[in-house]
Formats: sequence, C-alpha cells, structure tokens
Amino acid sequence: MIKSSSNKKLISLKRQPLVLIIFSSISFLLILLRLIFLQILNYESFKKMSDENRIRLIASQPIRGRILDKNGYVLADSRVKYSLILKPQTVKESNWEKHKLGISDLLNLDSNLIQKKYFDGQKNQKLSVTILDDLKVDQLIKFKENEDNLFSFEIATKLIRNYPYQSVAAHVIGYTQPITESEYKFLSKKGYKLNDLIGRTGIEYVYEDLIRGEWGGEMVEVNSLGKFQRSLGIKPSRQGNDIELTIDMNLQLVAEEALLEKKAGAIIVMDPRDGAILAMASKPTFDLNFFSKDFKPEREYNKLFNSAEKPLFNRALNAYDPGSVWKIVTALAGLESGKFPIDTMLETKPCITYGSQCFREHNDLGFGVIGYEDALRVSSNTFFYQVGYGVGVDEIYAVSRKLGFNSLSGIEISEQESMGLVANKQWAQDGRGWGEAGRTPWVPEDIASMSIGQFVVQVTPIQIARAYAAIANGGYLVTPHLTKKNGDNILDEKRIQIDIEPKNLQLIKTGLKKVVESGTGRSINYGVSNLPPVSGKTGTAEDGEGGLDHAWFVCFTPSENSELLVVAFAQNTPGGGSVHALPMAREILKVWNENK
Repeated sequence: MIKSSSNKKLISLKRQPLVLIIFSSISFLLILLRLIFLQILNYESFKKMSDENRIRLIASQPIRGRILDKNGYVLADSRVKYSLILKPQTVKESNWEKHKLGISDLLNLDSNLIQKKYFDGQKNQKLSVTILDDLKVDQLIKFKENEDNLFSFEIATKLIRNYPYQSVAAHVIGYTQPITESEYKFLSKKGYKLNDLIGRTGIEYVYEDLIRGEWGGEMVEVNSLGKFQRSLGIKPSRQGNDIELTIDMNLQLVAEEALLEKKAGAIIVMDPRDGAILAMASKPTFDLNFFSKDFKPEREYNKLFNSAEKPLFNRALNAYDPGSVWKIVTALAGLESGKFPIDTMLETKPCITYGSQCFREHNDLGFGVIGYEDALRVSSNTFFYQVGYGVGVDEIYAVSRKLGFNSLSGIEISEQESMGLVANKQWAQDGRGWGEAGRTPWVPEDIASMSIGQFVVQVTPIQIARAYAAIANGGYLVTPHLTKKNGDNILDEKRIQIDIEPKNLQLIKTGLKKVVESGTGRSINYGVSNLPPVSGKTGTAEDGEGGLDHAWFVCFTPSENSELLVVAFAQNTPGGGSVHALPMAREILKVWNENK
C-alpha cells in the first residue's frame, strides 16, 4: 500500500515539467500572437493613435472666396477679427509677471483677468487661451508697436463673413451659419471643423464647395502630459475661389430702391437672349451681416425668422396669381390649336356667363369687335374668356408647359424656388391638392378664371421672365442663371427652341408693342428720353389667398433684337399694374439706357 502511494507521487513529479512546458508554450504563443496583432496587423491604427496622443493641430481658418458682381463690385467677402491670445505652456515663469503687467497697462486690461485665464490654461493644459476677443483698431496698433517686448502674447485672426451692401441682393447672395453637431458627424469627413461656417441659402449654399477653401494649421508636438515640446511645421490654409455673378450692381441698386415704397414684391432684370440675371430684388429683405454676429439679439432673430412678413422669402421665385400677364399663354393656345387663327375677330361684352357666374370685362362695357393685337393692347378679359373656353384647359396647359410654366426654371438657387401651379382636368379630378379624388371636378368657372390667369393658375416672376423672353428672342426658352461659366459663351447651351409657330409668336410680339404704344402700358415712356422701342404687358390679379390685388408689369427692349427684359411685381398692392408695377420697370429702363 505504501509502495503504491510512492509510485503515484513519482509519476506526478515526472509530469510536472511537461505541464510547465505546455503552459509556457501556450503563454508564449499567445504573447507572440498579440505582438503580431499589435505590431503588424494593427500597426497603422495604433501608430495613428500614438501620433494623435503626441501631435496636436492648431487649426488655421481658410479665407472664404468672395462673391462679385459682373463689374467686380464685392458683394460678399471676409472681414478679419483680431483676438489677443496667450500660449500658456510656452511662457517662462520668470518673465510672466513682467509680461502680464506690460500687456495690462498697454491695452488697459484687468491684470487679474489675465492671470485667471493664464492659470486656467496651465491647469487644463491648453495650447492657447483667448485674453481679449475682437480687438479695436487702436489696441491692435499699440500691440504691433510693442510686439517685440510681448513674447508670451500673440494676435490670432478669425474670419467673419462680411456683406458690404448689407441687404442688397440678400436673397441671391444667401448667408452662412456654423454647422451643427449632427452635421459635423458627416461633414468632418469633408474637412469641416466643429462650428465651421457653411452656406445655407443662395450663392453661398450653391457654390459652397468652391467658396469655402481648405483649412490649414500648425502641427505641434506634446509630451505624455500634454505639454508643448516643439513645432513640427505649418500648412497654410487654402483660400476659396471667388464667384463672379451676372448681377449688374447698378441695376440691382435701382431695383432695390424701386421696391422701397412697396409693402412686398420683386423685380427681375434679365437678358432675354441667354437668361443672364442682371438684377433680382425681393422685398421685404434682410441684412446678411446679422448672421455674422456672435450674439444675435432675440428681437432681431424673431423679426427675421418668426415675422409674418417673411423677409427670408424670395418673392422673385415664389408663385402668385399672374392676372393679365398670363393672357399671352391663352392667346398662343388659341393660335396653336387652330380654333382661333391669326385673323380671329371676337365681340367683347360687359360680361359673359360661365356656369353660375357672369365674368365681367374690366371696363364693364366691352371693346367692340377686336382681334388678338387689340385684345392685348386693351387687355380685354372677355376676348380671352372666349378663346380659353373655346380651346379648353388641356390646350392652355400644353402651351404653358412649352413656355416653362409648372416646372423649375433651372436657376442655380432652386432651393428657394416654387414650381407654381397650372391646373388641368386631371389635377381637378385628383382632388386639387386638398380635396378627395373624384369630388372636385373641373367646372366651367375654372376655364374662365384660367384664361385670364386667376385662381387655378399661380406662377413665379422668374417663370414670367422666361415666357416673355421666348417672345422677345424669337422662340427660345432660356435658362435663367446668376453665374458666369468660366467666361465662356453659354448662349447655345442655355437655350431651347420651343415648338410654337414663329408667326404666332410674332403676332403676340406685335400686340405687346401696341400695349406700350397706345394701350395699358403707354406711360412707360413718361419722363424718359431716347428710350428704344419697348414692348410689354400690364397685369392686375386678384389674390387667390384672399389678400389685396397684385400688380404686374413685364417689358422688353428694344422691341426687336431685345437686350433687356424686366418683370416688376408688387404684392398685395391694389390699383393696377400700370399704376404700381410699371413705374418700377421704368426706373430700371431709365438707368439701363443712360449707362448704355
């Protein structure tokens, strides 16, 4: 029994080295695998983490590109804000008291405040702390004159977006705002920094990638405690590209001034040959520099974002009832359908009944028997009721589409643009956008309203500009644009020939010329000398939303080989297009003619 127990102990002792060897081997193998994982498989990842722990970047903000008008006037640039900073970890403690008192006396600063910020920087191992934000000019000069004796302090610059003309062309230029934390999660991959600026609207938004530039900065090495060791080099920031607009500041300023006395409205000035926008004004407007303020007063904020006047709203791209400026569409529908050819003569009346309503002539008398040209000249309602009702809604809708209505214009700032509404039978059958399908059918009253641009038609001033440009330029639908394309001629690329008989377009053009010669638009020449022949159309529209009437006037000049087109719109300004909208267009024509 004793012998058996001794044998077991002997066997157990012989096995111990084998177990130890196996255990050691497994442990060594695990360590080896871990080393392979750390040193080979994940080398780059851990190297990056190591570098991030010892290398810090002091970022340098890029200069955002400028926005210029066609003549080189600066509409948006960057203003430098100067701040006094201290790099606490580079300060020699033996010299600190001397430097602190020196900067305090020089710039009239509280030395206790400087000391507090210095201690905070040291305690939290900050690479830099701001002592004074936004230095005044005299403070900056004093610092620069004594810079050689202030080794511990530096001037840091921050770029603030600046708009020299404040509210002029605000809806075109647009504004910038800091990115949010949620945006930073994906924008950081594109090189954005937290609270970096980004374009929100207008040209600032559309050309963000070109305008923004690229961040630079200084790479510094720190030790394991986060203390500054040395500078590893500086990568300069890259300035953003300038954007040159087609806007002519001379005309833009006149357009803004023409709108001053109006409650709300818009003016568009365009070259009808290629769609270049020479001016685009919208009222109410707003000061773009509001968005560059570090602190935004609540009153100013509410006036901008919560006001019933909606100053951020671009009226030039919003849809309204067009009234009589729409009559060219009904006229072309009659001509193109063949049901009302060029020589059509119709008897106008005090009113014509459609459905349950008698639709009146605007003079309550009628104008006798007239044709297309005189119908446009005197802006007869009952003439166009008859044409519209005769051809039907689908024919009017088809022609309107050819002229660019019920679609976006193609202008760069399309994020602000409405498609408008041109009704048709299917739209009514589907519920008119608010009702139940099958319960809001097309009725006779609809076609009468549609024929003169009321209620079931809503269009934007930019759409009106495109349609009238097609009349002015001989049948080409242009794409409105605000920017030049590398100085190249974009005439052919931006124009589409419309499928409408040239003789029909010419008839409309002749009628529009008569509007100005002896019709509702004849006052366009009052007080203006040597103005080339002008063609145009007045319009007065009931507000489909229940407000006061809108006033419209559209014109182009010269009547042949036109170079300039103006759309003037006064929102909820009763009294007629010839009274309120036409004078605004006249101011544009006057300045354009003088400069020309």
